[in-house]
This record gives sequence, C-alpha cells and structure tokens, in this order.
Amino acid sequence: MASTLLMPKATAVWLVDNTALSFDQIAQFCGLHPLEVKAIADGESAQGIKGMDPIITGQLTRDEIKKGEADQNHRLHLSEPKVRVPESKRKAPRYTPLSKRQDRPNAILWLVRNHPELKDAQISRLVGTTKSTIEQIRERKHWNASNLVPMDPVTLGLCSQIDLDLEVNRASKGKEPAVPVGDTLLPAALTERLQPEQPKAKSEDDELDADAVFAKLSALKSTQPEDEEK
Repeated sequence: MASTLLMPKATAVWLVDNTALSFDQIAQFCGLHPLEVKAIADGESAQGIKGMDPIITGQLTRDEIKKGEADQNHRLHLSEPKVRVPESKRKAPRYTPLSKRQDRPNAILWLVRNHPELKDAQISRLVGTTKSTIEQIRERKHWNASNLVPMDPVTLGLCSQIDLDLEVNRASKGKEPAVPVGDTLLPAALTERLQPEQPKAKSEDDELDADAVFAKLSALKSTQPEDEEK
C-alpha cells in the first residue's frame, strides 16, 4: 500500500502562498524541482492551478509545517493516511512453464480444429501465446507444422476446463445453432405434447342387431319347405 501526495503541484501552490517554507523543502515534499517551485512563486508557472490545503486532506499537519519553518534543514514528512487503499495490480500475461511451452503448438492446433469459433485473442489468453503463432499454425506455415499433433490444452495443463468453457460460451453467444443435417430425433418439448391416439368408439350402427339376425334366420327357414315341394 503506497502513500503518495495527492495533487503535488496544487499542494506546492498552497505551501508557497501560505507558509514560510523554503523552495527546497516544498520541492522535496511535493516531488518537484526547486526551480519549478521558484517559478510558481514568481507566477511563471501553475497560474491556473488552485492551491490545495494538505492539512485539510490530512496529508500534512500544522505542527510539521511549523517545524519546517523553524528549521530550514527539516524535511517534511507525509502524514500516515487514515484509510489505506490497496494498489491496483495489473493483470500479467499468463505464464507457461518451460516444460510445457513445447506443447503449446499442439494445444493451439487442437483449439483451431475443435473450436473454430474462438478468436485469436481468446486462444492467446488460454494457452499464453501470440497471434502470429496462432496464424502460422492455422495456415500450416509453422516451422514444425508437419510434426504437430492436436492435443487438448486442459489435458496438457495449459488451461483449466472452466476457462475453456467460458471462452467457448463467449464466442458462441449470439450465434445461431448449426442446422441439423438428415433425420434427427424430435425435441423432447415436442414429444411431450404428443398424446397417444385413442381407439375409436364403436357407433350404434356398428353393433350387431339381434332382432335383425333372427328375422333373417326365420325367413330362410320359411323358404326351405317351398323349395322341397318343388
């Protein structure tokens, strides 16, 4: 956690106008050159800058200023901040161990073949390589292209499965899914709606009429004696 002076030039303007500190003391405290502080005092520099009171901001105490005014050799000390803000850390590029760097071309070839939707920047983040290397492998212009074998970067330990899935999802977002070719199964959402066909109920016309059957039988019996007489 670093403690640095806020707005050093504005602070120097205030110290020049409101204290009897020497140019060297103000320059040392504000991180400026003594000639620059002299130019501020002469009105040749920082004319449009409004002075900022370091006592109000809590970066300098009144007792410290009095010590400096009493002793020209006294060096002003920045007050300890009441609230410490951690320094922002820049994200460093992914580091690849020396033992695994020889596997990066194989991993790049695997990513290019199996995930063509990935951009060069995404591949570079996953395996820690350069765009020129990716382009050479993609166009088969790499110096060792004939000996490259596609290998999963997760298996090689160059990236995690979570990172790979995250980049693939980012690259696929907003793109329409591929159109299926040939006969495919119906989606489950459609099959759930289909209901089995119910057997047709028999109508009254389809049912056998017993009276009609017996009437036909009696008619046949009555005709048989006439045929025998003839």
